[in-house]
Amino acid sequence: MIKLVLRVFFYVCCCSSFAQSSFDFKKETKKIKISFQLINNLIFVPIKVNGTELTFMLDSGVEETILFSLEQKDSLSLLNTETIELKGLGSNDAVAGLKSTGNQLEIKGMTSNNHLLYVILDESFNISSHIGIPVNGIIGYPFFKNNLLEINYADKRLVFHQDRPRIRKRLKKKYELVTLKMEGNKPYLQGAVTMDSGEVPVKLLVDTGHSDAVWLFENLTSAIQLPTKNFDDYLGRGFSGDIYGKRAIIPEFRIHDFLFEKPVVAFPDSISLKHVKLVDGRLGSVGGEIFKRFSIVFDYKKEQMFLKKNSDFKTYFSYNKSGIEIRIAGNQWVKETISLKLETKKSGYNTTINDNLVNNFKYNFKLEPIYEIDNVRKGSESAKAGLMAGDVIKSINGKEVQKYSLSEVNSFLKAEREKWIIMEVLRKSKPLKFKFKLQNIL
Repeated sequence: MIKLVLRVFFYVCCCSSFAQSSFDFKKETKKIKISFQLINNLIFVPIKVNGTELTFMLDSGVEETILFSLEQKDSLSLLNTETIELKGLGSNDAVAGLKSTGNQLEIKGMTSNNHLLYVILDESFNISSHIGIPVNGIIGYPFFKNNLLEINYADKRLVFHQDRPRIRKRLKKKYELVTLKMEGNKPYLQGAVTMDSGEVPVKLLVDTGHSDAVWLFENLTSAIQLPTKNFDDYLGRGFSGDIYGKRAIIPEFRIHDFLFEKPVVAFPDSISLKHVKLVDGRLGSVGGEIFKRFSIVFDYKKEQMFLKKNSDFKTYFSYNKSGIEIRIAGNQWVKETISLKLETKKSGYNTTINDNLVNNFKYNFKLEPIYEIDNVRKGSESAKAGLMAGDVIKSINGKEVQKYSLSEVNSFLKAEREKWIIMEVLRKSKPLKFKFKLQNIL
């Protein structure tokens, strides 16, 4: 299963002091509700860019608005463009991009004028195949900047609130206040992790744009030590390449008075961090696997975040037990037989009707995704069984994989309990079957 981080710590080689515009209410109203899709703990919202609707990932961990995967959006016009280079988390060099100013972004009831956009021109930077829906960009600071923004993970709903005494009273009564520190237009909080040596205070980026619970940078302080029981893993994709590191379970993680027991924590390697410009004292990030357990209200102006537990608060912390990363490698037309029942009237003629023709009379053709193994973790049970990158998955435990979304397939492969998996694949058009066990390695 994909452990999607899609981390995009972002650095523009020709840095600009251009001030990002914010989203403002179109007319006087108290609040605006917007539904979102939640996939792999990541939030996706529809936003119009110069009149063309695109899908954006909402990411508190970036200052900029970034576009990519625009090959099918012929109607999109970008204003005032210039060529730049982009760097970010990952092990490779900078990628080519564009900077575009003076754009208009719209979302239900709100607009952002004179909006600055960065465009990644590298076609290989495409997160859609790992998400399962078309994704065209990432939006950060401007979305949060000027309003109280509520993220209700349980109801999959965003709410922009006008800052009024009534909403402040509700926050004070029902939510816990967590102090933020805004640095470089990004929010940071003070948390604590329990290691073998005891509790360690940690300054963490508040990052809705990565799906893991916590990332820790072990090379920045001797207080953070990688637990003895760990494994190498693929952590995601950044602007500058793939991100690798270790995964391990730590005893506890704490934000304010909220305590999380035995969270799965990622430790990215130093190569993946070489392009990242870290603020003073930062020791990691906290992401979607933690935030999905709350209803959250962000107040960037007053450097505050309000948290209220939801029904997922005590959800089991899972990780990729299969060792398989899956992507959508395109679509295929599949012939589906539709049962057609016919009533026949008796006549004077002796007529014989073939039941198979009657009951299987019509065919329907559906466009379904092709699920391909993108990566197999070395030493994992799936690797030992013989599965390889490039294998096209046809079924899992006897069920056709195309009947499920990519998110559902990934969830199935990181089940809480240990179980056996029988996977049928095509390798260079040859059908093969493999059996392996999802088992705890931490």
